[in-house]
Amino acid sequence: MSVEVGSIAPDFELRDQHGAKVGLSGLRGKKVVLIFYPFAFSGVCGGELCALRDEFVAAAPEDVQVVTVSVDSVYTHRAWADKEGFDFPLLSDFWPHGQVARTYGVFDEERGFANRGTFIIDAEGVVRWKIVVPVPTARDISDYTKALADIS
Repeated sequence: MSVEVGSIAPDFELRDQHGAKVGLSGLRGKKVVLIFYPFAFSGVCGGELCALRDEFVAAAPEDVQVVTVSVDSVYTHRAWADKEGFDFPLLSDFWPHGQVARTYGVFDEERGFANRGTFIIDAEGVVRWKIVVPVPTARDISDYTKALADIS
């Protein structure tokens, strides 16, 4: 199953790098850039999240919330966030392993991690844009800005 543009984004609740629960429904009223990635401390994932930190998050409008998800543990996310200075939520889809990634249709069953998928969700919880790219390919952060500009 895959979440498609125009559908209501499935709700979830996961723990961030500080152990706090973050639920999609708790972000209603904001536009959410939901980013799935394979693993913390890996080359392409690090490049993507550093680009988010440096080029996107600081320039994003107040009504936009970046949320990232991988199958790494809360403790791994905390170590990575502290090392890299990530202050946006890094959510742990560790257990049940990959459940949220499965719900969104981006879990790789064979390799046990989330593929690179991004979903932009409007303030009412509707998926307005999405992209899924092969694991070795980095996403273009500028695409998020363009997609958000098209959402009123």
